[in-house]
Amino acid sequence: MGVDNANLAALVGSRICHDLISPVGAINNGLELLGMAGSMSGPELELISDSVANANARIRFFRIAFGAAGDQQMGRAELISVLEDISKGGRINYQWSPLEGCTRSEARLSLLAALCLESALPYGGTVKIFCAGGKWTVMGEGRKLNVDDELWARVSGGNSNAEITPALVQFALLPEAAKEADRTVRLEQSLEKITLQF
Repeated sequence: MGVDNANLAALVGSRICHDLISPVGAINNGLELLGMAGSMSGPELELISDSVANANARIRFFRIAFGAAGDQQMGRAELISVLEDISKGGRINYQWSPLEGCTRSEARLSLLAALCLESALPYGGTVKIFCAGGKWTVMGEGRKLNVDDELWARVSGGNSNAEITPALVQFALLPEAAKEADRTVRLEQSLEKITLQF
């Protein structure tokens, strides 16, 4: 793998997620031991446990979305597990519909698209991921969509002067990842639904 700016950013993302997952897992193991020993219980332990589970889910999600991609296969069960875990207690419900696994590159594109859609669903909603005949569809549905046209123009390769902040980095990464995978992102929007296809 050559190291250009996009690859370097993906490698940094992979490294950060890899280094964070072990301490978060250790905290979770420590909480389980405290619970088994009976030395700590109640809403405090539940709050800490829920927070650790959420952090673990987000790190696993970010590792796929922002980490290095390639032709390695990812299992369907792993992707469903990540999306189910990140949906718990959140305002967005993620659904993975493909019946087969996929390449890490396809999973990365799907999760970057999901993050873009998440930003348009301030009141929550559902993000569904489909694949048919090698064509991917990632659809976000919810009430009162919040769509910044300048920002979304960037996703489908249009000209955009929208400022990319850390919270919106997925809007810059998705078209680059699509280009790297020889795909084009298409955008469709209605009153309560946004669909990305690649």
